[in-house]
Amino acid sequence: MAALAGEARPRLLVTGFGPFPGAPVNPTEKLIEALAADPAALDGLAEFRTEVLPVEYAAVPGRLDALGAEFAPDIAIHFGLSAEAQGFTLEKRAQNVVAAGRPDNAGDLPAETTIMPGGGDLAATLPLEPIHAALAAKGLPVSWSDDAGGYLCNYLFYLSCARLRAAFAPCMAGFIHVPPLRTPGEGGPANAMSLDELLAGALAVIETCVGEWQRRSRPHFAG
Repeated sequence: MAALAGEARPRLLVTGFGPFPGAPVNPTEKLIEALAADPAALDGLAEFRTEVLPVEYAAVPGRLDALGAEFAPDIAIHFGLSAEAQGFTLEKRAQNVVAAGRPDNAGDLPAETTIMPGGGDLAATLPLEPIHAALAAKGLPVSWSDDAGGYLCNYLFYLSCARLRAAFAPCMAGFIHVPPLRTPGEGGPANAMSLDELLAGALAVIETCVGEWQRRSRPHFAG
């Protein structure tokens, strides 16, 4: 992937999560490690930063504050694991809810049942239709979802889209669930994907988001 001559380069943040109860291996952590290990794969497309976030309610807001202050991303693409995901699952809506009975890695669960008092659900601001088309064009499985769950994935998704944290206000933000990791010699469930497939898909998502951001940034763009 290469940027067009003279095009602006957005600040792009891509995140994943570490392991959590019931998921000793989180494919999104492996995906982030693979992206971070080969920054040349982006070939000047964006100012690029990766982050593996802790699966802890108390820690995530502070990490977003720090990322906002240090990096101020224009685009935030968040990946997370869902055991039921059918390929790359594009989440369309962040719900203003915290799941009951699901403590985080620190054993904590927010006392509140909503993320923002009085707030409604929020739509993702990533270019989801073009992302879907790009993934399908590569022959990768892709699906839609209106429910990102009530756990840390949805919590991060909501905070990112709501711009509730200091200096963290990406103009594009959204969440994509991926299935468990298929490893050589070990296999996995029927919906599992290899790290190579996850990496190819993530790069397609990144290229699509950057292309849309550049299109919107051109002087002639309106609406």
